[in-house]
Amino acid sequence: MRHERFLSISPPVMAAPMESLRKRRGGGDAPQPEPLKAPSGEPPTCPSSLLPGTFWLTRIVLLRALAFIYFVAFLVAYNQNKQLIGEKGLLPSKLYLKQIQLYFRGRSAWDSFSYSPTIIWFLDWSYMDFILDSISLLGLGVSAFVVITSCANMILMAILWILYFSLAHVGQIWYAFGWEFQLLETGFLGIFLCPLWTLSRLPKHTPASSIVIWGFRWLIFRIMLGAVSLEQKSPPLHCSVASAALEFVESSSLQGLIKVRGDRCWRELTCMNYHYETQPVPNPIAYYLHRSPWWFHQFETLSNHFIELVVPFFVFLGRRMCIIHGIVQILFQVILIISGNLSFLNWLTIVPSIACFDDAALGFLFGSQQGGVKDQVHKMQLEEAKENKPPVRYGCLVRRLVNIFLGVLIAGLSIPVIMNLLNSKQVMNTSFNPLRIVNTYGAFGSITKERTEVIIQGTSSLEANDSTAIWEEYEFKCKPGNLKRRPCLISPYHYRLDWLMWFAAFQTYEQNDWIFHLAGKLLANDSDALSLIAFNPFEGKDPPRWIRGEHYKYKFSHPAGKHAAEGKWWIRKRIGPYFPAVNLKGLKDFFKSRDWPHPEHG
Repeated sequence: MRHERFLSISPPVMAAPMESLRKRRGGGDAPQPEPLKAPSGEPPTCPSSLLPGTFWLTRIVLLRALAFIYFVAFLVAYNQNKQLIGEKGLLPSKLYLKQIQLYFRGRSAWDSFSYSPTIIWFLDWSYMDFILDSISLLGLGVSAFVVITSCANMILMAILWILYFSLAHVGQIWYAFGWEFQLLETGFLGIFLCPLWTLSRLPKHTPASSIVIWGFRWLIFRIMLGAVSLEQKSPPLHCSVASAALEFVESSSLQGLIKVRGDRCWRELTCMNYHYETQPVPNPIAYYLHRSPWWFHQFETLSNHFIELVVPFFVFLGRRMCIIHGIVQILFQVILIISGNLSFLNWLTIVPSIACFDDAALGFLFGSQQGGVKDQVHKMQLEEAKENKPPVRYGCLVRRLVNIFLGVLIAGLSIPVIMNLLNSKQVMNTSFNPLRIVNTYGAFGSITKERTEVIIQGTSSLEANDSTAIWEEYEFKCKPGNLKRRPCLISPYHYRLDWLMWFAAFQTYEQNDWIFHLAGKLLANDSDALSLIAFNPFEGKDPPRWIRGEHYKYKFSHPAGKHAAEGKWWIRKRIGPYFPAVNLKGLKDFFKSRDWPHPEHG
């Protein structure tokens, strides 16, 4: 008490001598010194660095990154869905849904819905193209809003998830890639990263839940430690619906455990000798990386094993090691982006890696001006550090209970995933629940040692067997064809038909009957099908009378060799016919058996 009393009377005691001293030095009231000001034109900066342990800025970066992936995915859907699953698509989604109804005939509508959960069940299928376009455009609009404003709530993120979930479940083989599941799981977690209603970059009463942050970290751990070999998932024998949709189970993050259990080339450190040339859609950089010396390819393989089998465990070893994990994984994904056209997969894999960083680690991404986002976060951290915290609001309490429920749900759904991960016969890119919110991932457990391509050709000759017939080649958007065409660079965009043509090349046409639907549309010069093609040799002419598929073995030319000097990126050797020459008349019964409309000449 005496100390407080002393402090309270000290200023008046000291004021009098100071005042008399000023008078003796020249009298009057001396001007007070002005406080220091920031230089004109330069806003004052945030005085202190951010504290670790909060995730306000992490949420902003993570949501914008996730919304960007959604934007790309919906852009791909808008540009290609009508041609692939539209009313006159290669595998019409309306026909797919009708087949599901037929299979579950006599049962409740819930059985059909649970087999393929999509909002399209509740819409008028007579306007399927309009429905597909509307879903894609709405997804584009919402995702663009989040990217531009950095603002999102649970409603907007749930809309994005439901829209893409609906497309993926009618997409059949065109949406059977591993990254579709991964986007759905990442998007589901993104819903719980946001407040329910508030649209603010910094919703003061809704900090990012540590449970959701750890959900993202658990996701990146599973992705990188990841699953089994590249394989075809056979449809259920009892289900006639699935016979129209052979699901190719694949992904492309080069995940870890399967490489030890799978192809021996991963153990012999030789897989990278083939990967750049035989990956689905190589890019120009892969052309040069393929010619790297043997020791560099071995170093790549060893580094791959370390990043996928060792580094994932860093996420559980404290803040500093978790940040190192995030840095390594992001750099790894950037390298994969540079060296191949793996759709938006590697971009998507960066998203959960962002959860390894807190505000202190990501502060450098934001300006330090006073009143900016970084400054606001710093002030919120200081308020949070005070002992006299305000009472917990009812809404915040409900939110905590929801987050706890989410954590319990993820933990429960992770049990079969962990059991699969520990199983020597594990499966990859598989979901053990209909919502696809906790899945297994993985790819390239086995590496294709030779690249083969299906080249589609057409002729106007009256007879397909005429030795004088001139067969002209169609060029796809990105897959290899013309030997002199430079490999494309399109990541994160994705040409779904080009990828399925890569799968078809190491299978048979009997396993890919959709390829005859494509041939029929090319015979009719169908404008929708031709929009998926880069070069139509019959443009401005009558459509071809015959279409055939030829099988070729492709190899990169040597950058210093004679073929490269001639401008050739590829060299090829014919293997034989892939599918025989067909015409519209010969395809009529085939189309009728599958309820496909017979194409008419355009």
